[in-house]
Amino acid sequence: MPDTGDRRIELGVEGNIATIRINRPDKLNALDFDMVLALERAAALADNEAAVRAVIITGAGEKSFCAGGDIEQWSSWSAEDFAMKWVRQGHRAFDALARLRHPLIAAINGHCLGGGLEVAITADLRIAEEHVKLGQPESGLGIIAGWSGTQRAVRRYGAQLVRRMALAGEVFDAATSLSLGMVDKVVPKGTSLEAAKALATQIAGRSPSATRLTKLLINAAEGEEREAALETMGGFVAADSGDLAKGLEAFRNRRKAEF
Repeated sequence: MPDTGDRRIELGVEGNIATIRINRPDKLNALDFDMVLALERAAALADNEAAVRAVIITGAGEKSFCAGGDIEQWSSWSAEDFAMKWVRQGHRAFDALARLRHPLIAAINGHCLGGGLEVAITADLRIAEEHVKLGQPESGLGIIAGWSGTQRAVRRYGAQLVRRMALAGEVFDAATSLSLGMVDKVVPKGTSLEAAKALATQIAGRSPSATRLTKLLINAAEGEEREAALETMGGFVAADSGDLAKGLEAFRNRRKAEF
């Protein structure tokens, strides 16, 4: 098992499917700062596994997919540390998940609130168990959704739906979330990981190159890493051309390239 640097963020690879598991069920899988750092490492490790074609993220237990940030930790931080460390590092970790070159599937096995919803939003596809609830309760605590709950969430769900959660505090059950497009499938309790693996297997059977490029283009259309997406596509075309081979050969032989 690849080492994420924190035993509470597990990364397993089986064949061409990687699974990231948030494993802190005694705290409803709430994330502390070390776990956020480990999430970023897990994303990097999964992204660079040569055999991987799809990634799943889920939580341990059945009560909570992820309860968001650990209030006991961040509530004691200064305003500056909260903003410059907690929020900024959360963005780095969640951006790494959203920008995985492989499709990411969230197996939502329990309640998905606050930062947990922001984790789920990083996924390309979301499978929720029938008992779960989704929402953004942060404003009721006097704080905002700081890990792209007002940015990526709006791009993926639309501004009005985010207003209902973030301003009015609405919490949606799984069936309602499906009807609103917040999740893509609802399954019986205890079966989200199995369903996610089946979907990951389906994705893995398709062209890996076409799948990765398609994900990149969809991300760019949503405004996710648009600049990097354009240069990645340009780099792919340039690297695949005969000109690069000629240029490298000339460089190695210390002569001017003839294109």
